Amino acid sequence: MKDAPKIDWPDIVKRHGPLVWRTALAILGNQADVADCFQETFTAALSVTDESHVRHWPAFLQRIATRRALDMIRQRIRDRMRHDSPEELGMIATTDAGPLQHTEANELAARLRRALGRLPQHQSEVYCLRYLSDLSYEEIAAQLGISADSVGVTLHRVRARLQELLESASEVNHDQT
Repeated sequence: MKDAPKIDWPDIVKRHGPLVWRTALAILGNQADVADCFQETFTAALSVTDESHVRHWPAFLQRIATRRALDMIRQRIRDRMRHDSPEELGMIATTDAGPLQHTEANELAARLRRALGRLPQHQSEVYCLRYLSDLSYEEIAAQLGISADSVGVTLHRVRARLQELLESASEVNHDQT
């Protein structure tokens, strides 16, 4: 049996780190969470590569980063539900509120993150790979081991569900003002 080639981790991080960072930033929106996600992504990659061979590093790392970022959003939602009062749950604020001219965009991004965190893992992953990582249906299908048609159907369902979630969050915010 032939030994697997040794992985040059500094080179992997140097070459693919920016992709991992951009992927996490697009989903999480704040630097502190992105830094944690970045570290968790490469830690997970290290443990997985001990057991299997990686054919396409960018896709492999992007998928791990997407999953880790979505897990962080879900954890944030669970933490808020445990600690916030019911009135505060409807209020959606960004973790890094910017100047007044950016408030509306930041609020929409935060609502989208929360909505993505409420979707099933598979659906939120397909959405992020398509719209935040700009992968084609075929690329997503290859990464997830499903058909391109299945990607299309999933995206259709996700868009409809996100619209419902965003509208209900918007209604809650209007009721509280």
